[in-house]
Amino acid sequence: MRFTLGQELRQEQKQILTQRMIQSMEILQLSVLQLEERIDEELEKNPVLELDSEEPASQTETIGEESFGVAGTAETEETETSFEYEPEIRFDSASGSKEEFQIADDFAQNYSDTIDELPARSQNWLEDQNERRNDAFANIPSPSQTLQDYLTEQLGWFDLSPPLRAMAERIINNLDPNGYFLFDLNDFLGANQTPEEPTLAVEALAIIRKLDPPGVGGKDLKDCLLLQIRPEIPNADILRILISSHLEDISANRLPHIVRVTGFSLEVIQEAITELRRLNPRPGADFYAESSAVIIPDVIVEKNDEGQYVVRLEDGRSQQLHVSGYYRELMKNRGTEKGTRDYIKQKVGSAQWLIEAIEQRRTTLRKVSQAIVDHQIDFFEIGPQALKPLKMQQIAEVVGIHITTVSRACDEKWMTTPQGVFPLKRFFSGALAASDGGEEVAQDTVRLKLREMIDKEDKHDPLSDDALVKLLNDAGIRVARRTIVKYRQIMNIPSSRKRKIWNT
Repeated sequence: MRFTLGQELRQEQKQILTQRMIQSMEILQLSVLQLEERIDEELEKNPVLELDSEEPASQTETIGEESFGVAGTAETEETETSFEYEPEIRFDSASGSKEEFQIADDFAQNYSDTIDELPARSQNWLEDQNERRNDAFANIPSPSQTLQDYLTEQLGWFDLSPPLRAMAERIINNLDPNGYFLFDLNDFLGANQTPEEPTLAVEALAIIRKLDPPGVGGKDLKDCLLLQIRPEIPNADILRILISSHLEDISANRLPHIVRVTGFSLEVIQEAITELRRLNPRPGADFYAESSAVIIPDVIVEKNDEGQYVVRLEDGRSQQLHVSGYYRELMKNRGTEKGTRDYIKQKVGSAQWLIEAIEQRRTTLRKVSQAIVDHQIDFFEIGPQALKPLKMQQIAEVVGIHITTVSRACDEKWMTTPQGVFPLKRFFSGALAASDGGEEVAQDTVRLKLREMIDKEDKHDPLSDDALVKLLNDAGIRVARRTIVKYRQIMNIPSSRKRKIWNT
């Protein structure tokens, strides 16, 4: 074998993703809230982009000899990503490029007279921005009180010396989110502790364990639960024994074993367990509860006068975007300086691309959503139990796009239906074979049927996984035992032994 240097001519075909295609796919993937944020960003960065319902943007804008339009809708497929079309714009607008910043500098330095002639934002635009800003401030939730703040306030109930209060605050600030104090006091104080600090730490920790919420300051789960037992609680002594020695047996529902070991009657143990369930295993967690995210559906399903289910998109302000007529005229004006015209041309191209990408997102999302609705008619008529098996590849074939485009169109999107609000990906479900060789059954339907069987079982003699397999097979659904176990775990349903209610 010999290595040589030389030139050769070779013809090959490659699939290359342009920056525009990548950005267009990002637009498709955005939810309606994220799209609103993206529009706000573009309005701030691009002076030629305006928001006005009275002047909607058209699909094709002709500016002098330049045409901004969609050249075609041929889909591009690739290994990991795809998009349906590439808007053909007759000039390059590499947003954020070095050349653009240079043009912007030249524009600012050499054409200040032209800038002075540019119009200010319209009054409607200013009022809209003020309203949005006021709404944003009005909807900002007030900061919630932290566990540390709540406990520190309670220290004022005690007549504490400054060193003792300082030690108590130090311990409070080192509680974990559950309210536990997980440190050994010697490790907590460190090697440089003073002779007085160990006594102060023991006394401060004892005070903290008396504060509200009950159980705060415990070193672990058992300690936390024991701190919450008050003398007035029924079966308090028995409850302390169960917490100290039999938490694992209670978790596994081994009540007969607890009866044999402790000598207590089954009835007394069950009463104590009822009280145990009223205790809080994580007293500090309520102060760190996360607020639920706001969901704004992207797609709304409605029934028309003909009785057909049709989709309607929640577009927000995307249909109000258009390119400023003033800047179009300024660019067409032959008296405008060349640097100014070039700068405006780039901004107009960027604005028109955004409008076209949003329109393409709207078209793709509408087609995909309608195809899903047409396939899942029974779901909207009957309910989740009538969900049919569906794969993204099926929707891709119906709409005529790549499967990755379907995935992006459904990502983080929600649909309002007569049955409730669901994520779009909820309507895609794998299938299980029917035991009689008939139609396949959606996995979600099997889960609902499984939960229904467990809810109706005799809790004194709950159904085993093998019994559930047999019942499902009798109902025409072929399923393996390991599938039952997997579905139980997904739905947080315990095993039959843990579901059993022992007879007293």
